Amino acid sequence: MNPPVRVLYLAGSGRSGSTLVTTVLGQYPGAFAAGELRYLWQRGEVENRPCGCGRPLRDCPLWRAVARELPVERAATIAAGLRGRLRMRGLPALLRRHRRGVRPVPAHPDDAALADLYAAVARHTGARVVVDSSKLPPYGALVGALPGIDLRVLHLVRDPRATAFSWRRRRGLDGDTDPELMSRPPAWKAALLWLVWNTVTVRLWGDRAPEGYLRVRYEDLTADPEPTLRRIAAFAGVDPDGGPFTGPATVRLTPTHSVAGNPSRHRTGPVPITADVQWRRDLSRGSYALVTALTAAGLRRFGYPWRRGGPGPAGADRPAGDGRPAQGGPAAAGGRPVGVGRSGPARHEEG
Repeated sequence: MNPPVRVLYLAGSGRSGSTLVTTVLGQYPGAFAAGELRYLWQRGEVENRPCGCGRPLRDCPLWRAVARELPVERAATIAAGLRGRLRMRGLPALLRRHRRGVRPVPAHPDDAALADLYAAVARHTGARVVVDSSKLPPYGALVGALPGIDLRVLHLVRDPRATAFSWRRRRGLDGDTDPELMSRPPAWKAALLWLVWNTVTVRLWGDRAPEGYLRVRYEDLTADPEPTLRRIAAFAGVDPDGGPFTGPATVRLTPTHSVAGNPSRHRTGPVPITADVQWRRDLSRGSYALVTALTAAGLRRFGYPWRRGGPGPAGADRPAGDGRPAQGGPAAAGGRPVGVGRSGPARHEEG
C-alpha cells in the first residue's frame, strides 16, 4: 500500500499571500508548489492557461505525465461539478455535517479523479509535500476527506482593508499583457468574503492545532520572512534549512509548475519580500469604514487595529495556530511583497 500523500493546504481569503508562500515553499527540497489545484481541470485542461514554468499547461512535460493518469476528457464536467458542490450557499450544511463528525462535502463519483490527481502529482514529482494554494475552505474539506490524503492546513490571514484594496487593482489574469482581467469586487463583497472564508477555516480546522493547523498573518510574514517561512516549512514536514533565502528578506526563485495563482508565480531570480502599505494611504475613508464595520469580529479575532494609522498588528514571537492572535514583536501592517503578492484572476479567489 502506498503511503498517504501529505498535502499542505493554504486556506483563507484571496489576496492574503498564498502565491508568495507557495512559490517560496516550492524551492525547499521535498516540496512541490502545485498552485491552486482545484483549477487544474478548468484553467489547465480546458483553457490551457500557462503553467508556472511559462508553457501552456498541456505542453508542460510534468503535467502531460500527470494527465496520462487522469480522466482529462472529462475535465470540463469535473470542473463544473466542483463549482456546483462548493458554492457558498452550501456552507451552513457543510458546517452542520462537520459538527456532527461526518464528511463535510458529500462523496461524489468525481472524487476518485481528485484522489488520483494528488497521488499522480506526488508520484511524478517525488515530493514529500504537495503545496495546494486553493484557499477555498470547502475544497480543503473535500480534499481532506479523500482516501490517501494526509492534510495539514496553513491558514493565511491578511488585514481585510489591505485585501479589499488589493482586489480593486486592475491587473491582467496572467500578466499585464493578458486582456482578461482579474476580478475587482466592491469593498463590501471583498469584506464579506474575507470574513466568511477566514471564519469557516477556523471552524473546520482550528482545533487541529498545532499538528494539523497553523495560522500565519501575512503582516508577520513580511516583517520577519525567513523565520516565518522556516516555521511553515517545518510544519509542512520539509527541512526548514533548505530554503531559498539569500538574506533575511530576499529569496532566489526558480520556476515552479504551479497550476494557477496570481502572475507573480512566474517571477524568478532574486526577489525581495517587503511590506506594501499603499492601502493605508489610498483606500478611501468610506471603504475603510465599511470594511472595518463588516469585519469587526474578525479584526478582533486576528488582532488587527480598527483605526487607520493605529498601531500595526502584533508580531509572531510565538507560533500561531492556537486560535489566538500572536502577541509581541514588530510587524508591518498591510504587508505585501513588492512584485510577489499580486492579486488573483477574474472570478477566482487567488492571491
